Amino acid sequence: MDGLTKIEDLGMPRVVIVGGGFGGLQLAKTLADAPVQVVLIDKQNYHGFWPLLYQVGTAGLNPDSIVSPFRKILSDQENFYFRLAEVNCIDAKAQVVETSIGLIRYDYLVLATGTTSNFFGDELMAKNAITLKNVPDAIELRNTLLSHFEQALQMGDQEQLNAMLDFVIVGGGPTGVEMAGALAELRAHVFPRDYRELDLKQMDIYVVQSGPVLLKGMSAEVSQKALEYLQDLGVEVLLDCRVKSYDGYTVTLNNGKQLITRTLIWAAGVTGAPIPGLNPEVLLKSNRYKVNESSRVAGYDNVFAIGDIAQMATEKYPEGHPQVAQPAIQQGRHLGENIKRAVSGLPMLPFEYYDKGTMATVGRHRALADVQLFGRQIHLTGWLGWLAWSFVHVLALVSFRNRFAVFITWAWNYFTQDKGMRYIIGKVKAPLKEKEVEAKAII
Repeated sequence: MDGLTKIEDLGMPRVVIVGGGFGGLQLAKTLADAPVQVVLIDKQNYHGFWPLLYQVGTAGLNPDSIVSPFRKILSDQENFYFRLAEVNCIDAKAQVVETSIGLIRYDYLVLATGTTSNFFGDELMAKNAITLKNVPDAIELRNTLLSHFEQALQMGDQEQLNAMLDFVIVGGGPTGVEMAGALAELRAHVFPRDYRELDLKQMDIYVVQSGPVLLKGMSAEVSQKALEYLQDLGVEVLLDCRVKSYDGYTVTLNNGKQLITRTLIWAAGVTGAPIPGLNPEVLLKSNRYKVNESSRVAGYDNVFAIGDIAQMATEKYPEGHPQVAQPAIQQGRHLGENIKRAVSGLPMLPFEYYDKGTMATVGRHRALADVQLFGRQIHLTGWLGWLAWSFVHVLALVSFRNRFAVFITWAWNYFTQDKGMRYIIGKVKAPLKEKEVEAKAII
């Protein structure tokens, strides 16, 4: 076929995986001993452990502590091939995907493209807010945060000073709660040493949550504890409240209240990241692919979807499984076993999700967990929850190098109450020109 990308044909069924997140990577690993050729396509050459992305954004971890190259992770897997590319379109009839480097043929196609931030049609918000979906986002947040504090040292106008020092986090899920806790710890332990000339009492942190509770989906006990932890840290939590608009300077809430900030962090919602080419009817309102109990996309025999991009309706999860790491990992492993069965002529088996629980941390000695043990849900908070959260996240990292780097960094941060990655390298979120006010230098 003309235009095919140069990939060696092993004479075996080819499984093309689009996206190397938790689901896609686990699928590739599961197929290591299968009589298939595995081709992973991703627009970045590394797998990222996104649950710790907020720590990169708040100077707690280096980016390379939470990422690892695909070629290194799967270097011993002889049937594995990687291509750095973006997938533009799917031609299911010809069984090829059109990518930025050419056409790639498949026998089985697995979509694991994940999600992107959902701004619900608000273009101004999309332009001005800082998201936290990948490493460049996290670095931009860290650069912007530190840059604003450097600029605040030269501010003579009180309103402009407050705009530089205040933070608004939209969304009270795990990302929003963990981000607020990390910022509060910077305010308490790090910035007073770095910026002695500033009055850190003027640094306000807001969490705006549209619903009545934080950490929706976790137990009521844990949700309430999260609220108490944040309030103890001096974070102002606005429940049952929505952001109507943000122009890069003024946040307008649905109750008429206005907040002034140069830094709005968007953690309020996601939408699927589908690829054009399949029947539009397989996409649900959430922009997730409708799949059956074997992760097969509706109406297609050899196209599958797993992880956040897939919506598998079950009796327990009528709206699909939670868009977190564990469902993606389990679906990747299960689909890998099912593909092995398919190439052997056996029928595929239905997927059943085992919920191991949910965790979030609000900083040092403050963490929350709903853990499933021996058929019971156990609630962990405080010191014990923090130890459990730390242990689980270190073990979940994909390489020994990542685990070692994170462990050593966390140990250093714990004993020194310091975050050493406070450098500005690369892009800073620029404020809007029309709102710019010249700083009055204080000499």
